[in-house]
Amino acid sequence: MTATVIAALVIVMAPAGHAFPSSGRSVPHASDVNVDGWVWPLAGFRLDRPFVAPAHRYGPGHRGVDLQAMGGLDVRAPAAGTVAFAGQVAGRGVLTIDHGDGLVTTLEPIQTTLLPGAAVARSEWVGIVGVGGHASPGSLHFGVRLHGEYVNPMLLLGEVPRAVLLPCC
Repeated sequence: MTATVIAALVIVMAPAGHAFPSSGRSVPHASDVNVDGWVWPLAGFRLDRPFVAPAHRYGPGHRGVDLQAMGGLDVRAPAAGTVAFAGQVAGRGVLTIDHGDGLVTTLEPIQTTLLPGAAVARSEWVGIVGVGGHASPGSLHFGVRLHGEYVNPMLLLGEVPRAVLLPCC
């Protein structure tokens, strides 16, 4: 009998309902993303709905994370950047921040007074959680795109360990 080695891909995700405090800690440099010191857009929250990558570009999935605000509705910039869009989309407030190097975040629903072209600093107040969209009341959807493709925002915040191949058997 020959021994067979099976490699298992283990991806660790935080379960829905898990509460995260604001850490503000730096993320290790990743070869494909140049990030430095990203912070959560809410000071205190519970993860309502995790990121679910679609099987293909137009497939179903959840292209971001939904955060239930706990202790306040103030929204802050996860990293420094420039407001690319601020306005209504399908009846809900949307704020898009371009962070450079192909990284763009979208926060919704949000009420903001910011205008496109405004510079924002990391952790700077950018608005308050609004109403509308798919997120439950009091929740903020936080999406991140890298060169136009959605990525799990938790990777930029140091909350999801990298996938590890483990030998089996």
